[in-house]
Amino acid sequence: MRTIMEKLAPTLDLDALRSFVTGIECGSFALAATRLCRSTSAVSAQLKKLEQQCGARLVVKNGRHLALTRNGEILTGYARRLLALNDEAKRALKGELLQGEIRIGMQEDFGESLMPGILGEFKRHHPGMRIIARVDRNQALLNALDENALDMALLWQPESVQRTCKLIGQCQLEWILHADFDLSTLLEHGEPLPLVMFDSPCLMRSRAIACLDRAGIPWRVIFVSHSLSGIWAAVQAGLGITVRTRVGMPGILRTAGSMLPSPGSLGISLEQGQVNDADQGAQTVLAHLMEEALLSVK
Repeated sequence: MRTIMEKLAPTLDLDALRSFVTGIECGSFALAATRLCRSTSAVSAQLKKLEQQCGARLVVKNGRHLALTRNGEILTGYARRLLALNDEAKRALKGELLQGEIRIGMQEDFGESLMPGILGEFKRHHPGMRIIARVDRNQALLNALDENALDMALLWQPESVQRTCKLIGQCQLEWILHADFDLSTLLEHGEPLPLVMFDSPCLMRSRAIACLDRAGIPWRVIFVSHSLSGIWAAVQAGLGITVRTRVGMPGILRTAGSMLPSPGSLGISLEQGQVNDADQGAQTVLAHLMEEALLSVK
């Protein structure tokens, strides 16, 4: 029988976690101090306390900005969940659990791979909310936001269009093909690459064509689809090659690697429509869940 109890690990301080998360979101602990109505020295002291409790550095200076360490990246997701649960408990005690309806949209790449987890987590914590979800292509989601048919949408960052989207990440674009697709022979003989694409307008279609044209590689569109499932089906059938990200890529497919020039990357944006006070809480929670989900796929 043990006579000496093992020392318990210190409990993470919620106020310090809130300062940490706010500092990361603001990109500066000075700005976080202003948002939290505290002094900069108080927020810095909380960060130091949190690092002591974690036994690890959480942030480092990167020029004028902050950068998360590996441990800081790990803590961020947990911190947001702890704070969300704390805030939910306080709302429950006050009879202020989220109620009502929220309409969200996701670009097809995210909808199939990320939406189930995001919506499941949200519904577990906020069973009183009614969710209306829409999975669609970029332009359709942008139109829906403009028409006030959606409250928020996760989509590819529009190019050459001035929007008020919040950039929350970047995804590398890849040339994707079936494992048995003989790309090297086509390139060796200078034959046109068979492309599997969405119909125009499409950000990735434009990127793919411009990329091949710059490299002097001939191409032809041999399959056009109106849905992402159609794109994946055609590539899995070996009809041709496409440009997407690895998000939701079927396991039977592979990337071309260095065999073709890189089509670059695309930003991932979160755009919110007109927000009233009643909807702000729900949108904030969903935005955090989306950002956390994206950390696992970037």
